[in-house]
Amino acid sequence: MNRIYLDNAATTPLDKEVLSEMVNVMDNYYGNPSSIHAQGREVRTLIEKARKTVAGLLNAVPAEIFFTSGGTEADNTAIRCGIAAFGLKHAITSKLEHHAVEHTLDSLLKTGVIDKISYVNTDTKGNIDYDHLEQLLKENERSFVSLMHANNELGTLTDIVRVGEICETYDAIYHCDTVQTMGHYKHDVRALKAHFIVCAAHKLHGPKGVGFLYVNHNIKISPMIFGGAQERNMRGGTENIYGIVGLAKALEMAYASMEQHQKHIQGLKTYLKEQLLAEIPGIAFNGEHDPETSLYTVLNVSFPEMDMGDMLLFNLDINGISASGGSACSSGSNIGSHVLTAIGADPGRPSVRFSFSKLNTKEELDYVVQKVKYIVEQNVNV
Repeated sequence: MNRIYLDNAATTPLDKEVLSEMVNVMDNYYGNPSSIHAQGREVRTLIEKARKTVAGLLNAVPAEIFFTSGGTEADNTAIRCGIAAFGLKHAITSKLEHHAVEHTLDSLLKTGVIDKISYVNTDTKGNIDYDHLEQLLKENERSFVSLMHANNELGTLTDIVRVGEICETYDAIYHCDTVQTMGHYKHDVRALKAHFIVCAAHKLHGPKGVGFLYVNHNIKISPMIFGGAQERNMRGGTENIYGIVGLAKALEMAYASMEQHQKHIQGLKTYLKEQLLAEIPGIAFNGEHDPETSLYTVLNVSFPEMDMGDMLLFNLDINGISASGGSACSSGSNIGSHVLTAIGADPGRPSVRFSFSKLNTKEELDYVVQKVKYIVEQNVNV
């Protein structure tokens, strides 16, 4: 059975060109980039070339790019070190953020580093209330704001340029989790007005275990990881040279073909949405799902209540379809999606997140619709 992979928001297949670039480095470059001899210097050159590539694509300067082990480390560094650098006691976020943000802020509150977390109001589709954000900034002391670009479960997009402008008005420090949109949209950090944005290479056909943190040159933070002078004294530890080269190559390729891939993937998302609506009564969608307001790689589908609804993903899996999802948390239970719970989704309706890449086809989606329809018909409550 040829499996169909529709969980690209979780991770993407490594592009063969990226792999080739990484293998070349593995085969031919083995020096420690902190060493001053020839082998060390040539590896250091590769890292700085990758940094320059990333910075150029983001309209940043190389000194603003710091390589990390991925998006989670980048988020943690931005939040922990950004709050510490300015002695901030108040954070503003939403109930829809990734656990890398949510749990980090909860930890800072629990340990007394910050005194208060305020949550921006969101609607039933995951849109934030910009007026409420401004109200929170106005009513509280100088704040740290962490709001993501695209929700990883719903795909709902936030106007992060608008958020940046609001934060600038109230002198807030602004961190934006851009893990799901890096490589899928062009980010101009000079226009964005964010102090921090992040990347995980494996979300854009790059390798796992590597990412970067952008830190606006107008602010200065201390490191979270100590142990060496790597990354201009900002992150101790010998650099993941193979991963860094792979990240830069993947991002460069994503930018070069962005419009082409966006058109292809948006077509797949629209097609699947239309086919599911036509074939399955009672189908609905969580979050925004129109092209202007949602991430084109994600479609979150809400299915009718059914017997064995919690086995829906398992049934898809045994039919060769890889996807992810769940349901809102039931009363008295923490098991389930905190995002679906926050938007008031019906906990009785199972949900599946289908997420697409440049490698998916309409023929695959035809098979998915056929299998999903059969599974629902066999299990839907009458």
